[in-house]
Order: sequence, then C-alpha cells, then structure tokens
Amino acid sequence: MVEPHSLTGRNQEILSSIVREYIETGEPVGSRTVSKRRKDALSAASVRNAMADLADEGYLSQPHTSAGRMPTEKAFRFYVRSLVAGRMPTAAAQRVRAEMSEVDTMEARIERSSHILTELTHNVGIAAAMLSGGQVLDQIELLSLSEGRVLMILVTRDRMVRNRVVSLGEPVKQDELTNIRNFVNRNFSGWTLREARLELLRRMDLERATYDAVMRKLAVLYQKGLLESDSVPEVHMEGASNLVGIDLHLTREKMRDLLRALEQKRRLVELLDHFLEEMPGGVQVRVGLEEAHPAMKELALIGVTLALPSGLTAKIAVLGPMRMQYEKVMGAVLHIGREFSDVG
Repeated sequence: MVEPHSLTGRNQEILSSIVREYIETGEPVGSRTVSKRRKDALSAASVRNAMADLADEGYLSQPHTSAGRMPTEKAFRFYVRSLVAGRMPTAAAQRVRAEMSEVDTMEARIERSSHILTELTHNVGIAAAMLSGGQVLDQIELLSLSEGRVLMILVTRDRMVRNRVVSLGEPVKQDELTNIRNFVNRNFSGWTLREARLELLRRMDLERATYDAVMRKLAVLYQKGLLESDSVPEVHMEGASNLVGIDLHLTREKMRDLLRALEQKRRLVELLDHFLEEMPGGVQVRVGLEEAHPAMKELALIGVTLALPSGLTAKIAVLGPMRMQYEKVMGAVLHIGREFSDVG
C-alpha cells in the first residue's frame, strides 16, 4: 500500500496527472504535456524535476532515453486510492435495470451480470455466487431407493436445489425417512445451513443415550452430508477476447496460458476470493494480480462483494488492463451490484 505522506502535495498532483494522461493516450507522458495541463504556471523544468523524483521512488519508468515517463504498478496503486465511482448515465442505468429484471434464477443473473459488464466496459466481466453455510434452508426431502440408498434433496431460500444419493449400508423404510424429513423441516426451516448442522449435531449428542432406529439413521445421514451444500459456485466470465488486443507485454504462449486460466471456474473463484475481501457493498480495486497468475501482472480487478438475503455471497467484477477508465468501471460494477441485490 502506498503511503500518501511519502509524496509532497505537488508531486501527488503531478503523478495523478501523468496517470490520467497515460490512461487517455497509452503513450509515455512528457513534462511539457503535464505543464500545459496544469492551471498554475509551473514550468516544464520544475515538472521534469518532480518527475525525476517520482522515478527515483518507483512511481515512473522511462521506456527510452528520449521518451516521456510511464506510470508503474506502484503509481496506479497510488492513483486508485483517491478515486470515486463514476455515475452511470440515466439511459444506461435504465437499460441495465430492464435487462436484470428479465431474469429470475441465480444462474441467469450471474450470466447476465457478466455479459452487461463486458458490454459496458469492453473488458472481462466476471460474476459469481459463492455457496456457503450461510444459505438459508427452505426444506429437505428424503426418498428411499434400492439397496439401502437414499436420495437427499436440499432446497434453500435462494431457489437452489441440490440432489445427492448416499448409501446407508442397510435397508431403510420410507416412513423412517419421512419422520426424519419432518423433524428437520419443522425444526430448522429458516435456519442457515451452518447453524442448522451445528444445532442438529448438538441435539444428537444430547439424545445419544436414547437413540432409536430413526435417530441412528439421522446420524448416518448427517455424516453423509445432510444439510450440507456441496455444489460448486455459480461462475460466469465473458469478454476474455478483449485482452488479446491489449499490449500486456506477454508472449503468445503466455497469453494462451492466461486465456486458459480464465476458462477454469476454479481459477476464477480463487481470483475473486483472493483479491475481493468480504466487504459487502463497497467497490474494491486491486492493481497488479501477479499473485493469482504470472500473466496477470499488468491487469487490475475492480469488484464488489454482496451479502444476499438468501445467505449467498455474490461477487461482481471487471478484469482489465491497469490502463483503464477506473471511475467508469467502478460505477458500472457498483450499479450492477445494486441491481443484482435488488433482483435477489
């Protein structure tokens, strides 16, 4: 994290001006350009001295001796600290609301969110619903199958349904399963899965001495994952091809590695989990993602974490080059995050 007091006020202004100019043009920035942009009468020579100091401190690099300076990853990290999300134009906001209101399942909302982000920002749009024990139980159903197997159906308040077939190793009657189902639904509907499993375990421990056949089978079902959500997260990514036209200083092989990584659902979840903290509602910006993948060194992630009423955690994000219109992207992410929550 860059400490603001490590730079003088004037050098902070000059650095921000250089980053903004570089984002606009993609070209090295000279002292004369910065001097012309300033409202005061600071000379090009004074700006040049300030730029030399900024280069010494690692904020600027110089690709060629005769060229201007380019902001480094450290400069971008400093720059984004003071930014505020831009306001989305009314027409675009209305279109987003209309498109989000058309979908009614979690999977569809995830896919629609990443698609809209890609369209608005021309970067990579990523959206995910991270399943956890925080989901709220609606009901379970237990059905007896042949050879001592049981179909466990878990329904949560976010309208997600998970099926799992387990083997109890002994015959089980449907009446016994119906009693277990009624017990669980009567006592735990409306609880989070995590809290329901903890309380169920506590009750089984208390009644261990008086176990009957039904309680024994309940204990086995618990061990087999009753009230456990084992589904993989819902993740959707769109717009990876937008990275191909950007100069990320990658060889063709490394670009292929990057695109392959983005196609892996597990890698996307790790990326979101690693760089987007559990800060519901606030937009976050992470510059330089080399920790996630070597080819992501010159990329930035802008995202928001949402705590949904259903108990799900959703993450809405844009992956793009460090040289991007941060305020615009931040505004798009924040707006779509709000619409996502409203639909949820």
